[in-house]
Amino acid sequence: MKKILVTGANGQLGSEIKQLASNYPNFNFIFTDIADFPLDKSQEIITNFNLIQPDIVINCAAYTAVDKAEDDQIVADAINHLAIATLATLCHNSGAKLVHISTDYVFDGTSPVAYKEEDLPNPKSIYGVTKLAGENACLHNCPESIIIRTAWVYSEFGNNFVKTMLRLMTERESLSVVNDQIGSPTYAADLAQVILTILDSNKWEPGIYHYSNEGEISWFDFASDIKEIAQKSCDLKGIPASSYPTPAERPAFSLLDKSKIKAVYGIEAVDYKASLRIMMKRL
Repeated sequence: MKKILVTGANGQLGSEIKQLASNYPNFNFIFTDIADFPLDKSQEIITNFNLIQPDIVINCAAYTAVDKAEDDQIVADAINHLAIATLATLCHNSGAKLVHISTDYVFDGTSPVAYKEEDLPNPKSIYGVTKLAGENACLHNCPESIIIRTAWVYSEFGNNFVKTMLRLMTERESLSVVNDQIGSPTYAADLAQVILTILDSNKWEPGIYHYSNEGEISWFDFASDIKEIAQKSCDLKGIPASSYPTPAERPAFSLLDKSKIKAVYGIEAVDYKASLRIMMKRL
């Protein structure tokens, strides 16, 4: 029975993996979060890893407060970069497999077409910079790792765009939502299933992969779909990102090309709206 260590287990993705764990009786899951596996303390990472002795690590943990990271660079780098360097070294030295989750924020958002894995990263935020540093450390210290970049993650667990929109649509008569940032949402339950499908395939092809749901929409489009499915009456207005300045710069275009993960692992990406309907039924 393979022992699988899941970090960040109380986050959106970790929580969805928990939901699916019982479908994989051949895996022994050990779910950890910041309280029992803090990624900002390297010695504790080493101690806990050696106690658990995992066969596989799924690193769902990250510093994801994108705007806060602009003023909190040391902690963001410790969690998103230095911790990954330590984890990757431990995995490589012990022979454990590592699945590390990364982000569309490693790109600058200027591409006219969906980003492929080999496209040149150029992050515009501290969050993106630290996540890219984590990717590089992962590949350098454990070249046999799998890195999955994803985007616009939401779930019935934790805080995210869908739940925020539902709350605001209940509280307000009108909302302004950015309409010139383009991407595709990712239902964390679908991403969790992708990861477990890879681990259950007995096929390990190291490298970087992209995964999100299918679709090409703006945040305004996403909000409009949420409004439609929830049958809310709140009036929505599309605005440019320049009208809603944030401390961290967001990619204007972050569509991810999923051809590689489909070809290598036979993954089928679900239409974003179909997944959105499923998630909202679960709330």
